[in-house]
Amino acid sequence: MVAKDIMTRDIITVSPRTKVKDLAMILIKNQISGAPVADKTGKILGIVSEADIVAKRGKDANAIMSRKVVSVRQDTSLDEIAQLMMTHAIKRVPVTDGGKIIGIVSRADIVSAIAMGEQVSIRTPIYDL
Repeated sequence: MVAKDIMTRDIITVSPRTKVKDLAMILIKNQISGAPVADKTGKILGIVSEADIVAKRGKDANAIMSRKVVSVRQDTSLDEIAQLMMTHAIKRVPVTDGGKIIGIVSRADIVSAIAMGEQVSIRTPIYDL
């Protein structure tokens, strides 16, 4: 199974100019914990999450978003996506094509795949203590 098999295609994105109050309302209304920040062409600029709203000060998404975005292609395996989430301590991974967002995979999507019987293995280092 790969990203395109489980990704959410109906993506809720926000503009860099979205006010923090409006951003909070978007997350609550759509029952999501974060959203990609994209420009008018669909190019991803960052990710904004509930944690960013709580922990950072700023008037809009541009001021509080996380600018380091870990993204994947639609043919990326679930194992690799799960590994990226664990390595980077992130909860969602945008799926991009040509720099534009076409979907998003969340931890809940991976959990759903596991519930359907998909095997997901995360390679973690083993330390000899």
